[in-house]
Amino acid sequence: MTGTYWRLWWASAVDALGDGAFTAAIPLLATTLTPDPRLIAVLSAVTYLPWLLLSLPAGALVDRCDRATLMWRTQTVQALLTGTAAVLAALHALTLPALATIAFGLGACEVLFGNAAQAILPDLVAKPLLPKANGYQQAITTTGQQFAGPPLGSLLFAISAALPLTLDAVTFAVSAALLATLPRHRSRQAGSTVTGGLRWLLRHKLLRTLAALLAVNTFCAQLGNATLVLLATQTLHLSTGGYGLLLTGAAVGSLLAGVLDVPARLGARRTLRLALVANAVIFVAIGLSPTALVLALLLAANGFVTTLWNIVTVSLRQQLVPAGILGRVNSVYRLLGWGLMPFGALTGGLVAHLFGLRAPYPIAGLLRGLALLAFRSGL
Repeated sequence: MTGTYWRLWWASAVDALGDGAFTAAIPLLATTLTPDPRLIAVLSAVTYLPWLLLSLPAGALVDRCDRATLMWRTQTVQALLTGTAAVLAALHALTLPALATIAFGLGACEVLFGNAAQAILPDLVAKPLLPKANGYQQAITTTGQQFAGPPLGSLLFAISAALPLTLDAVTFAVSAALLATLPRHRSRQAGSTVTGGLRWLLRHKLLRTLAALLAVNTFCAQLGNATLVLLATQTLHLSTGGYGLLLTGAAVGSLLAGVLDVPARLGARRTLRLALVANAVIFVAIGLSPTALVLALLLAANGFVTTLWNIVTVSLRQQLVPAGILGRVNSVYRLLGWGLMPFGALTGGLVAHLFGLRAPYPIAGLLRGLALLAFRSGL
């Protein structure tokens, strides 16, 4: 790995720590503003709505512009947004509509940043090293977002709601400074069209199948996860700090998947099948968790197989898609994969309201299993 790659890695590490603190703090902050699972699900849906609305134009922009510049500029905007949220929280002036507006802005930036971050990696790393590089990226992102960040965010939130938001703003700024040092690459497709990525993806059977499965899986993930904070704090009676520690369960599994290089041992096809089958079974079990410890173990297992899926599918796209169209193909792929997440969150909130806080996960697991049966020939 080159020194340039490691600068990207360190930027990801710093950013992930702040994001992890933010991820734990936002649901806790939302529960202080409303106890209604439907409204909390709406907040989650708003966060992911930009993936539905902005993915395609973001992909074209990533192919037309320098990717490193796009990344540090979006991180700067995110630093300003989280800084604003921190000030409002400190003044006790942060309302649910204001929080939703800021969450939408952060999500819009993440659409552009996430696409550029995946598209820039082949510029920095040789193709044979992409699975390992993606594994390192997944490991450090998981460590910050799910292992170190959530307990820190919960701890800071217990002191003041503004503190985890302030931390996130600072880490965005530091990440932007590191990304600004990456080398620039000239535009590859100055005249690229938004629909070029869609046409390419539709012609590729494997990636088309993976995109369809991702759409179902992320819909189901949000169907279950949108009200996880209520399942943990109301049904299993976890404290604020306990909820942050619970999120580290998924982090432990994800971290192991990121460093063990399982795809090299099992092969891509077996790894994908393992991840898909296990995800469906684990989600059903999560809804039946009798204790917080069992829930944490199941979240760890889910984190492990989800990260395996991410490593394999991201590496496949980086290896199979031509560099000049990678941003647009990524945008279509993630539009299909992430665009349904707002609807999954809203569905999860409604299911939890109608049938109880345990119901969303088993329903989501059943849907995942049916999708795997429907699309198995494409794998």
